Parts: sequence; C-alpha cells; structure tokens
Amino acid sequence: MARGQRDDRGGRDREESEIVDKLVSINRVAKVVKGGRRFGFAALVVVGDQRGRVGVGNGKAREVPEAIRKATEAAKRGMIRVPLREGRTLHHDLAGHFGAGRVILRAAPVGTGIIAGGPMRAVFECLGVHDVVAKSVGSQNPHNMIHATFEALSRAQNPRMVAQRRGKKVSDIVGRREEYGRQGAEA
Repeated sequence: MARGQRDDRGGRDREESEIVDKLVSINRVAKVVKGGRRFGFAALVVVGDQRGRVGVGNGKAREVPEAIRKATEAAKRGMIRVPLREGRTLHHDLAGHFGAGRVILRAAPVGTGIIAGGPMRAVFECLGVHDVVAKSVGSQNPHNMIHATFEALSRAQNPRMVAQRRGKKVSDIVGRREEYGRQGAEA
C-alpha cells in the first residue's frame, strides 16, 4: 500500500486472523432421489478469540469445504462473551442442558488443565480457558453437548455483575468466596 492511502478493511483483517476455529464434527447425510442417493454434508464448527469470546455454527452443503465455511461464518455471527477469572478459568460452577445433553462445568485451580470430553474441549480451547473440569451427562451427541455448554456459559457472571445486581461492593462478594474456600479446607 502506498503512502497516504487508507486501508479500507478498517482493522477487520487483523481481528479475523486472531479468531481460531475448531471443526467438531462432520455428518454425511443422504437424500434419496429417483436416480439414487444425493449426498450432502453438515459441519459443526466452534470459533473463538481465546480471550473470552466464543461462538458455534452449523453449516450444510454438498461439499465439505463449503459446509465448513458456512458453519464458520455462522459461528462468527453468533459469538458470546464469557467472563473469565484471571483469564484462565470460570468464576463459578455452571450447569447447562440442551435436549438430552447435560453438562457440568467447574472452575479449577492453576495447573489443572482442560479436563473435558471432545466437543466441550474444543469450546474451552477456543474460549481461552486453561483450567476447567467439565463432565457430560446424558447425550453424547456433539450438537447437544456443545449447545448445553453454550447454554451454561451464557449464564456465567463475574463478581462485578453480581455486586451491581445486589447493590454491594465487589470486595463483599469476592471476600465471601475466599471465606467459603477456607471453611471447606478446615472441615
């Protein structure tokens, strides 16, 4: 680009390059027509910026690359922000369900790592969580597991949000968390 020319992208290119995407599943589907079967593909993709934003998308097409592209675009459109503690774990334990899929997400101490099954692991890696313990109960369908995880993550709150809602100070909320941790260790 020559001197004095404006970049029309407006910083979007840099933002797009920071987003990571993970292909969770590809499903081949068949439509029976007069001449035989016509195959199509359905892709499930998770995208995130590894700093607290994550999205999920489905895409269907006759070819795999096109299905993945559609799913990635849908995931980028529907990203949600999740508050993280110290940028590495959740603020509190969460539970979510979608269909027959149920998930339990627990905050974890430093060094625990991501202890989660396949589809949920992709969500946490894209989200930027480093320490979390997750358990899937019920359906093992990747769609149900991921949507249950998103349903739980969408209800995550940080201490500032809780304090504002209750009309208290953040130190009152966080102080209690530390206090409960000590009581559990003494028992």
